[in-house]
Amino acid sequence: QVQLVESGGGLVQAGDSLRLSCAASGRAASVSTMGWFRQVPGKEREFVAAVTWRLSSTNYADTVKGRFTISRDNPKNTVWLQINSLKPEDTAVYYCAAAVLADTATSRAGSYDYWGQGTQVTVSS
Repeated sequence: QVQLVESGGGLVQAGDSLRLSCAASGRAASVSTMGWFRQVPGKEREFVAAVTWRLSSTNYADTVKGRFTISRDNPKNTVWLQINSLKPEDTAVYYCAAAVLADTATSRAGSYDYWGQGTQVTVSS
């Protein structure tokens, strides 16, 4: 089992920046890829970004490219999501996810085996 705990969300204004973090524990050494997804009420969970643990290959949703940056710290089993120039449409619950078999920075939610509880990001205009 892998446990994931997100932090860093909050209420911010448009144009601000946030850094979300996700700490993995338990059998974190089994993780191959970690990703971030987000969800608003009434909509499906949406892929945001992912990073492979071994080569640090990254993948981003087109809607966040240039504003979001995902990074990881292997010794600390932590992944971060730096979000710049926040927009009201970025308002969502952001979830961290971990995959143990994915060998790419996959955007498929079904490829992830473990999920965090989520952290709320609210952007006011």
